[in-house]
Amino acid sequence: MDVMEFMRDHQAYFEDYVTRSTYHSNAIEGSTLSYAETYAILWNDNSMKVTATARELYEAINHKHALGIATGELSASLSEGFIKDIARDINRNISEVDDYRRVQVVIRGAEHMPPAPNQVNQLMMQLVWEHNHDEGADPFLREAKFHIRFERIHPFEDGNGRTGRILINRGLMRAGLAPVVIPVEERAAYMEALARSDYEGLAAMFCRLSEAEAERMERFAEAG
Repeated sequence: MDVMEFMRDHQAYFEDYVTRSTYHSNAIEGSTLSYAETYAILWNDNSMKVTATARELYEAINHKHALGIATGELSASLSEGFIKDIARDINRNISEVDDYRRVQVVIRGAEHMPPAPNQVNQLMMQLVWEHNHDEGADPFLREAKFHIRFERIHPFEDGNGRTGRILINRGLMRAGLAPVVIPVEERAAYMEALARSDYEGLAAMFCRLSEAEAERMERFAEAG
């Protein structure tokens, strides 16, 4: 399936997907924006009164922009430079992220301690190399492995979760599969899979959500 071609041909689905992806990804990180408020911000709907912090506004706008960049060109293999570009877009007007972190970070609510900053460059180089040389693997398992390892490295000072979830969908769409929207309602199961490094469990979640998204696309196609 050429997902990008489908999105270009079905503007209603494109807006639906971008809004859901942005709303749920930011809600997982604690944003208080409602779905309706997210839609209004992303598509300039002035009929909705939006009550939000400046950070929440930028989180929504930045996610839409980063998602467009990440999925706009799928032919190239993943690169560290590309990952840094997405992280920079995710954090625009929120925090300065121009490279991998140079300080130790702690993941709130997690037992896992991310590696020291002087290890991040080597770990990311290895992660991206292995990901690009694993293209024969099951796409859902491949993206689950990458995502869990990426989040455990936590290569940036901020925006790792949002950046990582965008990269999942670039990988799936590059493989010709429907993207996934991880619902905030499944946050606990998603976080548990990350905490336990449950590759198979997360891959199963991705597969289920991608199949549901493909069905949603079919309904939009039938509706014209």
